[in-house]
Amino acid sequence: MALFMDVHTIDGGVNSADVAHAHEADLEVQSKYGVRYLRYWVNESEGKIFCLVEAPDAEAAETVHREAHGLTADVIYPVSEGS
Repeated sequence: MALFMDVHTIDGGVNSADVAHAHEADLEVQSKYGVRYLRYWVNESEGKIFCLVEAPDAEAAETVHREAHGLTADVIYPVSEGS
């Protein structure tokens, strides 16, 4: 399983509560695609959302977002964990 960080940009900013609801929707769908959304970070004023996800590939991670709530990422980076 590979590790990815996806980045979303929402024009006009974003509300943390809305992001939490979207994350819950991801969790409900993720097992269908062999994906595990692990954590997310939000910068409300800049409209930035960052999601850390384990997935077989970037396309599977994106499919979960698309099906769960439609907020697809602007970019998905493969990453490796450091300390």
